[in-house]
Amino acid sequence: MNRAVFLDRDGTMIAEKHYLHEVEQVEILPGAAKALKELQDAGFKLFIVSNQSGVGRGYFTLADVERVNEHIRREFARAGVRFEEIYIAPEAPDASSRGRKPSPQFLFDARDTFGVDLAESHFIGDKLVDLECGWNAGVKRCILVRTGYGAELERNSPGKLRSAVVVEDLAAAAGWILNPGGTGERAAD
Repeated sequence: MNRAVFLDRDGTMIAEKHYLHEVEQVEILPGAAKALKELQDAGFKLFIVSNQSGVGRGYFTLADVERVNEHIRREFARAGVRFEEIYIAPEAPDASSRGRKPSPQFLFDARDTFGVDLAESHFIGDKLVDLECGWNAGVKRCILVRTGYGAELERNSPGKLRSAVVVEDLAAAAGWILNPGGTGERAAD
């Protein structure tokens, strides 16, 4: 079985832009590529799990999302980072969806397709649905980054964070995974 890190996309790896759908809008967060390379070099498989409700709402197309994702793949590949799969839930929040977070379905798909050991894997994101997705799948630890919407979530809903680890950014999350508890960040227990 393989260990993995599941990643939310917007607000976690790249800057949060309201309904991002153009390649020109992509801004990789500082330290993100280096952090993911360190995780990959330590033996973690990397997966992106992203709700893209703008498609279901009619704001942009699935082809727009795919262009953005291919751009992200290329940009991270420059640092030697490889994503095993990018899982996208394009449905609007009120539509039926197999994989829309907080559903753990895409994590189960990664387990079944790539032999991922969910109990030895992590989920990193900036929203409660990211953490819930990981908790619902039974991952080892869910990590909230304060980038994107994370700081607001920490400030406004600390009781909902349960056993999440809360860190500044993706680089700190990678540091915590590679050296649990050694970063000085706090678990929200």
